[in-house]
Amino acid sequence: MNVFKIENFQLQCGAVLPEAKLVYQTYGELNSDRSNVILYPTSYGGQHPDIEWLIGDDGILDPTRWFIIIPNMFGNGLSSSPSNCENCGLAEQGFWFTHLDNVTAQEKLLSQVFGIERLALVYGWSMGAQQAYHWGALYGDRVERIAAICATARTTDHNKIFLESLRSALTADPTWNGTSFDGIPDRGFRTFARIYASWAASQAFYREGLYYQFGYESLEDYLLRGWEAGYRKRDPRNLMAMLDTWLRCDVSDNPIYQKNYALAMQSIQAKTLVMPSTTDLYFTPEDCDREAAMIPNAKYLAIPSIWGHRAGNPYQNPEDAKFIRQSVLDLLEE
Repeated sequence: MNVFKIENFQLQCGAVLPEAKLVYQTYGELNSDRSNVILYPTSYGGQHPDIEWLIGDDGILDPTRWFIIIPNMFGNGLSSSPSNCENCGLAEQGFWFTHLDNVTAQEKLLSQVFGIERLALVYGWSMGAQQAYHWGALYGDRVERIAAICATARTTDHNKIFLESLRSALTADPTWNGTSFDGIPDRGFRTFARIYASWAASQAFYREGLYYQFGYESLEDYLLRGWEAGYRKRDPRNLMAMLDTWLRCDVSDNPIYQKNYALAMQSIQAKTLVMPSTTDLYFTPEDCDREAAMIPNAKYLAIPSIWGHRAGNPYQNPEDAKFIRQSVLDLLEE
């Protein structure tokens, strides 16, 4: 694990961090002309150890051929976050991170630490794919390919309702004092996990009881051990900080495009693989297909899966992993 520090880092919300910290991990070797770089940003609640499972000789991303960098998103508990940075707050205090902040810091890391000017691929799932779209729009001539798995470049209103419900679950807990938490939000975690579980997998996933194959004894057992236990490992302030970033995701909300969404999408020059899941409930196939039509060199290819949003992170699901791996291999060969 490595730490890249940026002094006096200006955030889009107006705050300035005296020292922003971007934690990252690398896999594989950078070649002599720096042409084999894959950037793989983190997703909601994830840290690099959680998402590195797909990196391997026979994985979706091959470190024997590619130099892969995972930068941890601001707010995820490793990079600068409310839990580890006294200057970082929440939206109630007028503070938030955006993907413009994430991508700006990542660009500084690539250029200043590695001297990397071009990316062979930006690969991301969910919030990681949101960052991939931002890379394509903000640094169009430096990104050759994008693999956007289960995400949109701008958060839809329907998606925002889902996110607001998660945020409300945490802030409705008795430990919430209006700006932070006075203790562990037990009720908040419990409600948060159940809302998330209902949206992240499809109705068919639950109808067929796929979770039983992983050793869960009941639906309640799955919700407790498969969902709630995982989120309890995260600081609730960080969970809220990442929701604040997701809520504000808009590839055009920056000085370059000034909220001209169509122009931002049209400006993505990279060969772009838009890959939703056919049963994703909040990054829907319809929304992803609509965005693919706005990108000049995009290919729309849905994952045929009943795993819902989680089809895009198929660490328990070899069939979907195989589908994504072959699709990404095809993209990289183009």
